Amino acid sequence: MLQNYQDTMAVVRKFGKPDLFLTFTCNPSWSDILKSMEGVQRPEGRPDIIVRVFNMKLKELEEDICKHGIFGTVLAYIYVIEFQKRGLPHAHVLLTLDSESKIRTNDDIDKFVSAELPDPCTDLRNFQIMTKCMVHGPCVTININSPCMRDGQCCKRFPKQFKDDTEENVNGYPIYRRRATEPVQVGKYSIDNRWFVPYNPWSLKKFNAHITVVVRASVKSVQYL
Repeated sequence: MLQNYQDTMAVVRKFGKPDLFLTFTCNPSWSDILKSMEGVQRPEGRPDIIVRVFNMKLKELEEDICKHGIFGTVLAYIYVIEFQKRGLPHAHVLLTLDSESKIRTNDDIDKFVSAELPDPCTDLRNFQIMTKCMVHGPCVTININSPCMRDGQCCKRFPKQFKDDTEENVNGYPIYRRRATEPVQVGKYSIDNRWFVPYNPWSLKKFNAHITVVVRASVKSVQYL
């Protein structure tokens, strides 16, 4: 583990600190998984199939990022695969972009990352994926028993503030645009744009899974891996 960390820091020293931090989580409802079930089998009973399909999807995402350049030209690509308590694999990915692809302005951020629920009239597919895969919690007063709660507060600082425009905060991380809209019903909760994690619309639609995209990952992100 220490050797892996040192290797990763060597990459950071050579290519600079990461620009993007992605988390890609397996969706047990992927058709490639469900069609492989036999009889009364459920995905949770076939971890071999889950891992195989997830690795295929991860390789496809890697190709989209590194070969097709959905975020620009990538200088360095680092990832680790972990498993959640319920057995679903997920990957944490750090990307370092070349100088021409750096995400420098708020407009650049809005080009690649959104934290808002799309209009179902114009983007029904992403609306459905968002409400199923990209909601944080809810927590705080809506659900005080959420796993993210620490001493009465959300450790991820949800709900976020409404913002008409993307802004920089004092730590160098963006505060994503989250305009005030009418809440939608997700299960038994009524939620709005304050509760969605940031994502890339193109990759979300393609992979139909939980894929968070955070701009301006720091060197501390390496320790998270």
